[in-house]
Amino acid sequence: MPHYSLPAAPIELPADTAIVVGFSGGLDSTVLLHALAADAHFRARGLRAVHVDHGLHADSAHWAAACEAVCRELQVPFRALQVDVAVASGHGPEAAARHARHAALASVLAPGEVVALAHHRDDQAETFLLRALRASGPDGLAAMRPWRRFGHAWLWRPLLDAPRAQLLAYAQQHALRWIDDPSNTDTAFDRNFLRQRVLPLLRERWPQAEAAFAQSATLCAEASALLETGDAQALAAVATADPHCLSRVAVAALPAPRRARVLRRWIAALGLPALPANGITRIESEVLPARADADAAFAWHGAAVRSWRELLHADVSRPPLPSDWRAVWNAAAPLPLPGGGELHLEGARFDDVLVVHARQGGERITLPGRAHSHALKHVLQDLGVPPWQRERLPLLSDASGTLLAAGDLVHSAAFDAWLRARGARLCWND
Repeated sequence: MPHYSLPAAPIELPADTAIVVGFSGGLDSTVLLHALAADAHFRARGLRAVHVDHGLHADSAHWAAACEAVCRELQVPFRALQVDVAVASGHGPEAAARHARHAALASVLAPGEVVALAHHRDDQAETFLLRALRASGPDGLAAMRPWRRFGHAWLWRPLLDAPRAQLLAYAQQHALRWIDDPSNTDTAFDRNFLRQRVLPLLRERWPQAEAAFAQSATLCAEASALLETGDAQALAAVATADPHCLSRVAVAALPAPRRARVLRRWIAALGLPALPANGITRIESEVLPARADADAAFAWHGAAVRSWRELLHADVSRPPLPSDWRAVWNAAAPLPLPGGGELHLEGARFDDVLVVHARQGGERITLPGRAHSHALKHVLQDLGVPPWQRERLPLLSDASGTLLAAGDLVHSAAFDAWLRARGARLCWND
């Protein structure tokens, strides 16, 4: 077995960072836990093991007990977690179990801690093939990374360069005991089909098939890293002061492959759901070339990319304020708005009760420094407020119906003077 040490990391790892082994009890994780436990350096960091019980097999409770016994023998702190796997989520049982397992592991990691997983070179080859069969590009074909961010923690795969045969030899040399999950032989699962049927056939002709696939994944990871550097530079070049907005002209000028990557990177940076397979095509054909005054949009999974004037906007989708919605407010506490968001006043409160309501159309407002009122519609258009934001804009009026403010975007002359006299500020969080 090779010597186990942390690979080169993107940050300087704090000396006291704990290593948490994702311990299934199978051959691979048993070898990993044993190897790390034999190293005083990792014990000193606070080595511990976490077992995730998916509840998908009748013997899963016995497996958890067996894992606890191994940890007790190695004198490694142990914790078992039970999860509910969303098998009907549409992602497939393998992906659903993985998502549940990763969420459980993330929930017990403190900021900066490292979860160590026992994926090896054969797993990497299988992942590469699965991604290739899904027509993945270099990002997907990079397969599993040896070191990456994992929420507020880190994920480390120290065995990724070791073939499974080497792990088996280590386990036999140290007389280790492990669990054989019978589902690992079920070829109804894609990964098992590759492992049991496809890779043995490939090895008959190309004995180093797994090593070649794993090396291809490494080369794709290197190419992906170079592409990501260019993506970051391109995104910065088309960005605006608002992270939710990009310059339409600048985005359209990008080469098509770079534009697709920049759009996906932008969506990911905003924390929005990943674009579906047809997302880029729809944005490029329906949103990006739309007329400047058109409210063109592509919506998916509660998010939307829209065009308005010279900008592309991306955000979660929110419903308009109900046309009949009204609320009496004295600003003593923030006012929750239908569909999310709130209105609050900082630094003062109203002497009189005011009314917050949705737009009805035809409203007029007298702006600071102006002698005559203006149509609110025209004021908002002049400010470049997109139509979908106007639909959610809460209006503030006094008891007589005089319009004082439109969210925190527009103030009347009288309301502006009132705020300034008190050093107060009206805030609309949508």
